[in-house]
Amino acid sequence: MNRLLINKIVLSLSSLSAIITIVFLFWILATLSVKGLGSLHFDLFINDLVKGGILNLLIGQFTMAIIATFIGVPLGMMAGIYLREYSNQSRLASVIRNLSDITMSAPSIVIGVFVYAIFVSPVNHYSGWAGSAALSIMMIPIIISTTDNMLSLVPKELREAGIALGGSKHKIILQIVLKAAKVGITTGVLLAFARIIGETAPLLFTSANNAYFTMNLNDQFPSLTVSIYNLANYPDEKSRDLAWAASFILTVIVLFINLIGRFLTRQRG
Repeated sequence: MNRLLINKIVLSLSSLSAIITIVFLFWILATLSVKGLGSLHFDLFINDLVKGGILNLLIGQFTMAIIATFIGVPLGMMAGIYLREYSNQSRLASVIRNLSDITMSAPSIVIGVFVYAIFVSPVNHYSGWAGSAALSIMMIPIIISTTDNMLSLVPKELREAGIALGGSKHKIILQIVLKAAKVGITTGVLLAFARIIGETAPLLFTSANNAYFTMNLNDQFPSLTVSIYNLANYPDEKSRDLAWAASFILTVIVLFINLIGRFLTRQRG
């Protein structure tokens, strides 16, 4: 009798927690949608920040995220392949996994301060390269974990079949194992990209911001997230409306990327 009572209490508390979470989530999304949609207009997408638009901010944010992806994905995948295919569950592999998990759960502002100390402070100058480096550091552990986990799901029989056909280790990995896990790895890359595209804290210390359009990564670089933070603190209503509009657009972008990732996962299943 006591077990049934405890079960009902725990179930009720769990359901209540889920309902509270959903209510707050819809409250946030509803507020963001109302204020964001009310501030949207076509000029946002054709003007730079200095003229009341976000064109340069979108281009700058995606540029740093794409550069971070080109850095983080190869490094993360190679590390993940080593852990699953070459390490033989050694002590070094355990250390790498633990460090990867720690880095993945570390606050993004800590990564921003680290990159600031390495790339910004010595030259006393913010840059797009530093921002890309910070985002890539955030991305690498996610890719490592995803690659490691997806490769572990590939049946050993596929590897054994490759060996039976006389394939070398690297060819079996490239032509059989990775192809079998490509959907899961691609999903992980998209989810990692969705995470870094909405980061603010690392960029505050690395790329800063630029109100003008520029593709010079050696200088302060336009950032949508940093601009949202700055605009929200301005006293005039026009700047705050621009912050709401930019926040809504960023939310839609992140949601769209996440939906693609979920779709790919479902297709794989």
